[in-house]
Amino acid sequence: MVTRELAALVVAAVSRAAAAGELPQLPEPLPPFEVEPPRDARHGDYATNVALVLAKAAGLPPRRVGEAVHRHLPVPSADLARAELAGPGFLNLFLAPAFVHRWLRRAHEADRRFGTSDEGRGRRVLVEYVSANPTGPLHVGTGRGGAVGETIARLLEALGYDVSREYYVNDYGGQVETLARSVEARYLELAGCAAEFPADGYQGAYVGDIARRIADREGLSLARAGEAERLARVQEYALSMMLEDIRETLEAFGIRFDTWFSERTLHERSDVRRCLEALRERDLVYEEDGAAWFRSTRFGDDKDRVIVRRDGRPTYFAADVPYHLDKYERGFEHLIDVWGVDHVGDVARVRGAVGAFGHAPSSLEVVLHQHVRLKNEGEAVRMSKRSGEFVTLRDLLEAVGRDAARFFFIMASPSAPMDFDFALARRQSSENPVYYVQYAHARICSILREAARLGREVPPAAAADLGRLTAPEEWVLAKRVITLPEVVYAAAMRREPQRLCAYAREVAEAFHVFYGQCRVLSDDAALTGARLVLVDAVRRALRNTLDLAGVGAPERM
Repeated sequence: MVTRELAALVVAAVSRAAAAGELPQLPEPLPPFEVEPPRDARHGDYATNVALVLAKAAGLPPRRVGEAVHRHLPVPSADLARAELAGPGFLNLFLAPAFVHRWLRRAHEADRRFGTSDEGRGRRVLVEYVSANPTGPLHVGTGRGGAVGETIARLLEALGYDVSREYYVNDYGGQVETLARSVEARYLELAGCAAEFPADGYQGAYVGDIARRIADREGLSLARAGEAERLARVQEYALSMMLEDIRETLEAFGIRFDTWFSERTLHERSDVRRCLEALRERDLVYEEDGAAWFRSTRFGDDKDRVIVRRDGRPTYFAADVPYHLDKYERGFEHLIDVWGVDHVGDVARVRGAVGAFGHAPSSLEVVLHQHVRLKNEGEAVRMSKRSGEFVTLRDLLEAVGRDAARFFFIMASPSAPMDFDFALARRQSSENPVYYVQYAHARICSILREAARLGREVPPAAAADLGRLTAPEEWVLAKRVITLPEVVYAAAMRREPQRLCAYAREVAEAFHVFYGQCRVLSDDAALTGARLVLVDAVRRALRNTLDLAGVGAPERM
């Protein structure tokens, strides 16, 4: 990464200053310091706070440390054009053209691996996301969780982690029983039998659709079956059909899971019972008011939580604990759960429970995503023409397409509520951020096709005279491109997929400005070759970024 190379130059300068007696001998390795772009581009391409960080250990004012480091930085050189000392000791670094050119060539050489690294090689990570109850179609909120989880998984894979994707199927307990009773009532209505729809039943039109599909398969014979047998068979049909719908919707959304883990198996294997016994042995479960309570206050929760209800039925939390223990038993050393913000209260107690079984609580990480507010031309959208009660993810995909949905869902931080505007997502203009980015990629592809038609292929990056790239627009664009590896690293390690969208928009904007000021194909062969290398590096960077976001990179628009 660019910042790592610059940090290495700074560390070497500190060592030279110490060897020259201008700084005392400092601990190795040096305390962590920052190298990052300054807010104001006039202050350099990058800035470092190394002098402020080292001041205490050196026993000197930050400015004195900065002066010593500044004197030993390699300027001018093939890496740095110059460096300036500012304020209390900040060092502003200005990149040398040769440094930027070297990175542009790396973008060509790495091609589809540009932006990737081996940081996580050998580490197994399980990312669990979506995991919506199979009691209805996926709604838009789960779409956001799906996009966030899938992008985090792709980002970690780009860093070399061995990533597995998992959907936890809540196919046990009261909610699936309620689904079965709801479908059963609609089925009996089709059979002409008197049926009372449950007061807490699911009202969506999809319930009647499932009942009709069961009738198509079984006829009306189930109406004559015993109540217990009928309800059991209806439940199996309903779960199967809902999971089929969920799988199809997610595949249309570009998501495929490696594992669909059934909650029911935890009960059938007695994992839940054994886990409860183990928690009791650890004095983490006690009886009160006829229920069993988990001592979650020991782990930072605001109150203890029921783990077994008064009627003997375990809560969802009772299964969450053995489920996460099962993940560790399968060899995963780090777990990432992507949950909706309504599950924020579950985090402390689940972490505490896995900690009680000897696992580091930090090895279980929960990424919470906020709610989605649907709008159309600024007006709130509340109803779906098909479900009658909420807008489904399938509705959204049909309305705006997968690319817009994926980009919009990760464009804002998961921790912030977001407005999803249908009209904006469909608009084919620069106002639509995904269209704006894709159009930049398609325009570059058009330039490259035209160059090929004229017999002016992109020259090998190693042979091109990139010193011809002297226009300010070229310089800005090149510097945007070469930061992709650190954008990917930061987005992955901080679980901030929105960084991909911000980077793509910045690169697209820099390209559009460049394209308006600099003619790529001209009579100057050397300049044309250099600009072709530049725009092809932009193409590769945009394509790789969009791929990580699960968004297509069209060559024609």
